[in-house]
Amino acid sequence: MTSTLRRRPAQRRSVERVERMLDECALLLDEVGYEALTTKEVARRAEVPIGTFYQFFHDKQGLVRALARRNLEAFLQRIVERIPEAALGHWTDLVDLAIDEFVDMKRSTPGFAVVDFGEVLAAPGGPTVAGSRRALDGTQENNVVVAERLRALTMDFLDAPMGPGLDRALLVAVEAADAVLKLAFRADPAGDPRLIAECKHLVHRYLAGHLS
Repeated sequence: MTSTLRRRPAQRRSVERVERMLDECALLLDEVGYEALTTKEVARRAEVPIGTFYQFFHDKQGLVRALARRNLEAFLQRIVERIPEAALGHWTDLVDLAIDEFVDMKRSTPGFAVVDFGEVLAAPGGPTVAGSRRALDGTQENNVVVAERLRALTMDFLDAPMGPGLDRALLVAVEAADAVLKLAFRADPAGDPRLIAECKHLVHRYLAGHLS
């Protein structure tokens, strides 16, 4: 996976500066959107010299890609933390947990309505800004990366043989959920609960043909 950073922060102070820039980027995405986002304003709000910004990021695209990767890691960590307390009785419970965590992040995580896992949206729910479908990994589309990470995280809970068939099914499920959830947030800025329920139903029914 290619790096989004020009160089990785080694010292604590540098790590804190990078995190502040990512935090301010997320807030500005909610306030002004992707097109109006500027590196100068991110640096000003993060209280770092513009030269420091360019020590770590090539441009605003690199900054947003780094934010998307941070979002994906946060999403996966939330699932890991929820699994022990969720008392999962069936793989469908795991599907619901993942969708609920994603929806909660859409509602509460700064910038997530515009940039979740790489794809940049002109507005919550879409359309997609051109050139952002491979933001997480320059060689694969974002949903391929997300499906692979979810597979690695949840394989112990899936009652099915690992292999290309399951990989393909999980990718289709991620693509389908992504499309329906975009629709849910176009219909309602907070996410239409009826469409979110339909998303869960769709993924349950589809994966039932691949999982015991």
